[in-house]
Amino acid sequence: MQTVAEQGAISVNTENIFPIIKKFLYADHEIFLRELVANAMDATQKLKKLSSMGEFTGEVGELAVKVSVNPEEKTITVEDNGIGMTADEIKKYINQVAFSGATEFIEKYKDKQDTREIIGHFGLGFYSAFMVSEKVDIITKSFKDGSEPAFWTCDGSTSYSIEPTQKEERGTKIILHVTEESKEFLEKTRLQGILNKYCKFLPITIQFEGETINETKPIWTVSPNELKDEDYLDFYSKLYPMSEPPLFWIHLNVDYPFELTGILYFPKVKNNLDIHKEKIQLYSRQVFITDEVKDVVPEYLMLLHGVIDSPDIPLNVSRSFLQADTNVKKINTYITKKVAEKLGDLFKENRKGFEEKWESLGLFVKYGFLSDEKFHEKAKNFTLLQNIENQYFTINEYREKIQAVQTDKNDSVVFLYTSDEGKQQTFIQSAQKKGYDVLRFEDKLIDSHFLSALEQKEEKIQLKRVDADTVDNLIDTDTKAESVLSEDESKKLKEIFEKILDNKSLLVSVQSLPTDEMPAIITVPEFVRRMQEMSRGGGMFGNFPQMLNLAINANHTLTQKILKGDENEQNHIIKHIYDLALLSQDMLKGKALAEFIKRSVEISNK
Repeated sequence: MQTVAEQGAISVNTENIFPIIKKFLYADHEIFLRELVANAMDATQKLKKLSSMGEFTGEVGELAVKVSVNPEEKTITVEDNGIGMTADEIKKYINQVAFSGATEFIEKYKDKQDTREIIGHFGLGFYSAFMVSEKVDIITKSFKDGSEPAFWTCDGSTSYSIEPTQKEERGTKIILHVTEESKEFLEKTRLQGILNKYCKFLPITIQFEGETINETKPIWTVSPNELKDEDYLDFYSKLYPMSEPPLFWIHLNVDYPFELTGILYFPKVKNNLDIHKEKIQLYSRQVFITDEVKDVVPEYLMLLHGVIDSPDIPLNVSRSFLQADTNVKKINTYITKKVAEKLGDLFKENRKGFEEKWESLGLFVKYGFLSDEKFHEKAKNFTLLQNIENQYFTINEYREKIQAVQTDKNDSVVFLYTSDEGKQQTFIQSAQKKGYDVLRFEDKLIDSHFLSALEQKEEKIQLKRVDADTVDNLIDTDTKAESVLSEDESKKLKEIFEKILDNKSLLVSVQSLPTDEMPAIITVPEFVRRMQEMSRGGGMFGNFPQMLNLAINANHTLTQKILKGDENEQNHIIKHIYDLALLSQDMLKGKALAEFIKRSVEISNK
């Protein structure tokens, strides 16, 4: 006899759903209020949509969500006058955990009219109420004619009860009986703070203790054509009270291939970058989600301020964390494109104003230049280089300016720069005597990385710090200056210096330098210095060893004194020359500096 298999639907067992919700799905317990208000908002939006489609012909009235707290009774109430539920709908949307009412609604009406404003859903969002409650009650009445109001209650176990009740008006009231452990949420100021954080821009009026707490039409939902500069500045001051006005802003508005609106502001950047971070707020249908947007916004733009609102950014079940998705990548690319276009337009339309803002803009542009190839392709046309005369040039403009004088024997154009104009003044003056121009790269946060990226991305360009070598060797044109010393005298001079200084890490050479240059010059080779900077920044090179070049000026008058002097005189002059070279590089410290000062006083008294 053949056995016939019984067919049926698997029912979700919710026996352990509450510990999971409390411990894993919602790490931050304050999220419960956002979820309940979002669900209430969903209910009002559904009613509004049904009315616009002619499927609800009653009076919509003034839609609102009301939140109240009763510390004496230890209850929090969230109430709406939206679509409401029948007893059967409670069983469908509440008792079947994670059944999405919004999903079903959108699917049902997807071919009729726009349903984009449906933001919430019943299911796990509702059950976040049990993070703070020992019992939750629902009193609801559907908008449908002839509907009977229903009362549902659950103590956080798998048991619930549902029965008829009394309720005159359509809508839903959810009453949370707050646990002793969560009594902090019975404080009005605590609830006010949560509502201000998550709900201050919801599109339906939110009332807390009788007062409206939200702005239903924030400016990112308004067409840019309807806004003035004052509107953007006022909104910025609401988001960031006490902050300086922004440099400018970008209004984002796209509906294909994804939905995205928002406003991104470029702030005035200070030295302390931490105070600028995590200032972009992510919303979904005007519900605040998070200010951690590192996957949505390119890393080099994380210092921007403002708001991004998109329903197409996938979130996990708690709606607090972003998930990897192709839409996230598309939005990231779109933001990069819009920022590059905005910067390019500003540069073309008002170059002087762009240059005046470069101190703050440079950080964004340089970071994007070196980290994002697509941004680099656009940014190279408005990336500015500033010389010590406070003149600004694009990369190509600067190449054209200096190539006649600063091209080496290998046909590479050498960009000379200073990282500290005050400390490197001696070397700057030497370069200027040769007719060389010197750029200013003094931002310790990014310039060392930017310089390397500039060399890699631009052909036939070398960057050398102005103190990386003697002035004649900085730009090697394969022409040698004449020396007053014979080959034997140069060899002897080198040996005397090496013996007296006795420093194995010092590479001593005798070079034909101008007579008005220093008697000896200490330099750190460009390559060595960059490796040292990378090692200090935690790079892969560990503690890169110190290497110094000491170039003795063969044509300086002191070299003759050294060659003709006795051992004591040689020792005295060479140590003083060496200390002068160290001093020019800000390398003379402590006891050595004190001895140098003492020696200088003795010399001046002779």
